Amino acid sequence: MPLRVLITGSAGRLGRAAVAELVARGHHVIGFDRVPTPGLSESIVANVTDAAALEAAAVDVDCLIHLAASPDDAKFPRGSPPDDGDNFLSELVPNNVIGPYYVMEAARKENVGRVILASTGQVVEGHLHAGRIPVNGSTPPDPRYLYASTKVFLEALGHVYAKQHGMTVLAVRLGWCPRDPGQVSEIRNSELGQDVYLSPNDAGRFFASTVEAVALPSFAIVYATSQPLHRVRYDLAETMQLIGYAPQEQWPTGSAEFGTVSR
Repeated sequence: MPLRVLITGSAGRLGRAAVAELVARGHHVIGFDRVPTPGLSESIVANVTDAAALEAAAVDVDCLIHLAASPDDAKFPRGSPPDDGDNFLSELVPNNVIGPYYVMEAARKENVGRVILASTGQVVEGHLHAGRIPVNGSTPPDPRYLYASTKVFLEALGHVYAKQHGMTVLAVRLGWCPRDPGQVSEIRNSELGQDVYLSPNDAGRFFASTVEAVALPSFAIVYATSQPLHRVRYDLAETMQLIGYAPQEQWPTGSAEFGTVSR
C-alpha cells in the first residue's frame, strides 16, 4: 500500500537517494528542504527551525524521515588561536538540536506513527579508531567532536519521544555517502572510509526498507552501510533483522557522479 512519507533534507545527497527509491516504489513523498527537491510534485521550501511549516507538512503522514542537518564540524581538528572558531552556536545548535526538537514535536502533534532519525557513525568513531569493532546498536557513544555530539542528543531525543509518547523511532548511524569530489578523494585514501561507505543506491534501498518494514520496536539504533571492502566495522545484523536491509553494493560503486575513482 502506498504510504505518505515526509523527508526533511530531501534535496541533499541522502535525501535525493531516498526520494528516488520511494517514488519508484509508488509511495507519495513530501519533500522538505531549504531549496526545492527535484522530481517531487510536493516540495516544501522551509527550514527545520520553522515549527509551523513542519507541523503543516506532517499532517496525514505515515512516516517521517529526518535527514536535514548541518553536515559536519566547520573545523576538525580545531585550529590554534585566532583560528579556533567553530560552528556550534551558529549552525549545529539551531539545525541539529533545535530543529530535531521541532521535528519530533511535529510528529507528536500530528500522530506520525514512525520516525526515522539520521544519526552518524561519527557517534562511535572513537571505538572505530581504537579497533573495538564491529560496533552495534548497543555500543555506547564515543563521539568524534561537536557535530557528533549533536547526534548523540538526536538519538537520546528519539528514545525519549518513543518512550514517553508511544512513537516508533529508529535512529540510524549512517555510513559515509560522499557529497562532493573532495569526500570521494578522502574515501579513496581511507580503508575505514571504504568500509563504512554508503552508496546512493544502497541508501535509497535502506530508507525504503525503514518505511516498508511491517513492524519495528518502539526504539532501536541500527547501522547502514554498503558492503565493506576490507573489514566489517558496523554490525548490520540488527538492521537485517528489523527491516530486511542487506547492502548490494561496495566502494566505489555509485561514486562515479563525482568523477572517476579507483580502489
